[in-house]
Amino acid sequence: MRPYEKDPAAIYAQSFATVRKEARLYRFPEGMDVMVTRLIHACGMVEIADRLAFSPEAYAAGRAAIAGGAPILCDCEMVGAGVIRRALPAENEVVVTLNDARVPAMAKEMGTTRSAAAVELWRPQLEGAIVAIGNAPTALFHLLEVLESGAQKPAVILGFPVGFVGAAESKAELADNPRATEFVALRGRRGGSAMASAAVNALAAGLGGGTL
Repeated sequence: MRPYEKDPAAIYAQSFATVRKEARLYRFPEGMDVMVTRLIHACGMVEIADRLAFSPEAYAAGRAAIAGGAPILCDCEMVGAGVIRRALPAENEVVVTLNDARVPAMAKEMGTTRSAAAVELWRPQLEGAIVAIGNAPTALFHLLEVLESGAQKPAVILGFPVGFVGAAESKAELADNPRATEFVALRGRRGGSAMASAAVNALAAGLGGGTL
């Protein structure tokens, strides 16, 4: 067996030092550079820094919302599971509605996916919330439709749906027309639950609150 690092603090320090060395972080304002570092750490790909779209106040708005106790609305259980609970500053509620018993019938009636139908159940908590989407493009598309219908706006949308059908398109729609909402989105097919929860953890804990 080859030697390997076992000290959690050393692993974190070396990981983030490598990101800072290899990624082009200079174009990001204070705060967003922290989020980008977390995102790269979650996926191991420094090149995603060049594919990130964001609104100027996204980090500040999300940070303030999470500090104020805003709920975190997640499109799937994996995103919710990746949120580091002990790092949440105000015991924020982490909400996943995908497996709500009402969702299958709603999806059938709406003629859409369960992920999109589950977004309907966010409406009572949507105002000022942190929205983290790391799986389903249809969830992001439908969220934008919900906002167009006059729903209250979240503090920030963290858009990281992944895949070959609709992922790139849903994030392009968010970036091109965020419906007057702060946002962060990874352009293209890449994304995933780990990245969505990493974005939340960046708002909550910066580069602290690790899980190693």
